[in-house]
Amino acid sequence: MASKLRALWARLVGSRSDDASDASAAAATEYKGYRIRPTPYPANGQYQTAGIIEKDGATGVKEHRFIRAETHPTKDGAAAFAIAKGKQIIDELGDRIFDTD
Repeated sequence: MASKLRALWARLVGSRSDDASDASAAAATEYKGYRIRPTPYPANGQYQTAGIIEKDGATGVKEHRFIRAETHPTKDGAAAFAIAKGKQIIDELGDRIFDTD
């Protein structure tokens, strides 16, 4: 009970839980000149599919963040699925993911 209250308090005041900091520190996977970094986070007792696609460019690192509706019972499962989704996004859109128009 106390841990649930601490987690709720942390979310309310904006601090990150251990799960969130672990997710943001996940190792990047190189794919076709891009880096895919899974960033799953806890959501309703599951882990939400999320990630960041990065690419080095002339003006610096370009970044595209994505979140998908799929949830998974484990953080590792959500991370693996985020990598697969990131590859699919790259294959379908390429550098257009960085367009802001």
